[in-house]
Amino acid sequence: MLENMTESPVVMSPGPVEVQYSAGLQDHQEYASIDAQLHPDLTENELKLLLDIRRAKQQLLKEIKELEEEIANVNADLESMDYDKGTDAKTRQMNTGRTRFNMDPKKGIAYLIEHNLLKETQEEVAQFLYKGEGLNKTAIGDYLGERKDFNIAVLESFVALHEFKDMILVQALRQFLWSFRLPGEAQKIDRMMECFAKRYCETNPGVFESTDTCYVLSFAIIMLNTSLHNPNVKDKPTLERFFHMNRGINEGGDLPEDLLKSLYESIKNEPFKIPEDDGNDLTHTFFNPDKEGWLMKQGGRYKNWKRRWFILTDNCLYYFEFTTDREPKGIIPLENLQVQEVEDNRKAQCFELVTTNKSVIKAAKTHGDGRVVEGRHTSYRMSATTDDERKEWIHALQASISRDPFYEMLEARKKKASHKAET
Repeated sequence: MLENMTESPVVMSPGPVEVQYSAGLQDHQEYASIDAQLHPDLTENELKLLLDIRRAKQQLLKEIKELEEEIANVNADLESMDYDKGTDAKTRQMNTGRTRFNMDPKKGIAYLIEHNLLKETQEEVAQFLYKGEGLNKTAIGDYLGERKDFNIAVLESFVALHEFKDMILVQALRQFLWSFRLPGEAQKIDRMMECFAKRYCETNPGVFESTDTCYVLSFAIIMLNTSLHNPNVKDKPTLERFFHMNRGINEGGDLPEDLLKSLYESIKNEPFKIPEDDGNDLTHTFFNPDKEGWLMKQGGRYKNWKRRWFILTDNCLYYFEFTTDREPKGIIPLENLQVQEVEDNRKAQCFELVTTNKSVIKAAKTHGDGRVVEGRHTSYRMSATTDDERKEWIHALQASISRDPFYEMLEARKKKASHKAET
């Protein structure tokens, strides 16, 4: 239909006469006659091309009208479905609230309270998060980890909904860590694990001397899970090492070896199942980034430079081939890294990410066939367009770099436990 439109079209401004006859005349001869009168300077071939363009335009307008009618019918069907039993206005608002929660937990809860779908009580909000219907578990973790008094109260009620009675610690941890995704910030983790340890000791009195013991052992189990099942860890901890690392944590005394052995064997035989980001895509992650923009990135093996779209958010640096890509080409967790300006003979305004001990950076990238593999970079070098832009990126990255909180918190709790034993 549109083949003739690929030739050089005749540019014109349709006047009232042209609109009138193009809408009302169907006969080829009448079209040609009127065109010849309005455009006496056109050749016969140009007049024919003009007629073909008009016909194509009329056909396109017809098809557009038909498509608009089909869309209107579909919308009408959807609206009627919305009013079916079980899909009333309240249900639609609840679905909207869940979607908003997954994008921004604070705004999602505010929306649900505003529309009387949730009462502004710690118990009801906790119950909503505990059921988790349609909720992203990363968003749940973010909300529970907030420092505000109401969020902390919700966290306490959320943990109280878990029943840990007569469970060994590793079983309780499996249940707890599956109900949300543990956030990356040290203070959030500390509050959550403190609350977990308190709840476990309440439901299982006499197992540990204090909540500090439960707290320290819980972290030891999480670290053991990582060490045993992370392929990057070559030196796998033995049972004897697990005994050794947990000596003196029970108010200065040792825990029974039978208990530690059962925990060790449980983790060795079955790793923790960590909930994935269950929002179907990464849109919510990139909804409000700390910084984003184009940078040149140096390759790892061949050292060639490629233009990539970078997004800095949630203590991670993501890079994409195109801004419209749904999945990143690579992910660089900003943990235990440092960023610095560098001089490069091939590119100006360069900076790079390196580990503090010059080891391989923990990162991942996607191959062309869709496989996700571990990165092998000891540094990531990027080039900005201007020096000001480079400084902005360095400042933003420095603000997002974090340190692994587990060992620091574990050492702090061990010191606390040892001080208690001395006094």
